[in-house]
Amino acid sequence: VRATVYRPAVDGTPPVHVNFHGGGYVVALTEIDDPLCRFLAAEAGVVVVNVDYAVAPQHPFPAPPRQAYEIVRWVAGHGAEHGWDGARLTVGGQSAGGGLAAAVARQALEEGGPSIALQVLHYPPLDLATNARDKHSAAAKPVLRPWMADVFDTSYVPDPASRTDRLVSPAHPSDTADLKGIAPAVVITAELDLLKAEGARYADRLRAAGALVEYRDVPGVDHGDDAS
Repeated sequence: VRATVYRPAVDGTPPVHVNFHGGGYVVALTEIDDPLCRFLAAEAGVVVVNVDYAVAPQHPFPAPPRQAYEIVRWVAGHGAEHGWDGARLTVGGQSAGGGLAAAVARQALEEGGPSIALQVLHYPPLDLATNARDKHSAAAKPVLRPWMADVFDTSYVPDPASRTDRLVSPAHPSDTADLKGIAPAVVITAELDLLKAEGARYADRLRAAGALVEYRDVPGVDHGDDAS
């Protein structure tokens, strides 16, 4: 898997953050996160690994979340060879990347590691089992439209029955597993986003599990806004 590594100008062995880009699980938009990765490396003093993960329809579910988990396991286990501290590891992403980060944290919980200090989920899709036409936005013309979800969801998870899988839809009511012990989380939603409600529901699940560090709903913005 190709990845771009951003190194901070700090002494010692810094922590590492694995970033997963957005794009509806179907568009390879790795470079679009270049400004974000540079900012995180410079301001947070962490090594950032920006991952060019496999996308649908060539690589449908479950390939992307399984690959994402294996990448994070590799990053955690090979820090000494590459100049970062794999024991101080965070994951995150925007939109579909946030969904993958959530799936990585879930797999780490179920498979006993690696240890993740924080998962940062930025306006993530967390309920593909609910039809986009049954989701509501406060915007007159939201950025995400139901037809987009038809394209993205059908490409990523062709079998509708699989869209309740916990690695796809952890905010759907069918997922009732105990999340106690999952990585601490910051969840960020956008007030006008079609995906706001599922992000808020997942934040509530994490809060009940004692894993929510912060939930922030950014007022007056839609999906894709990065002002937060």
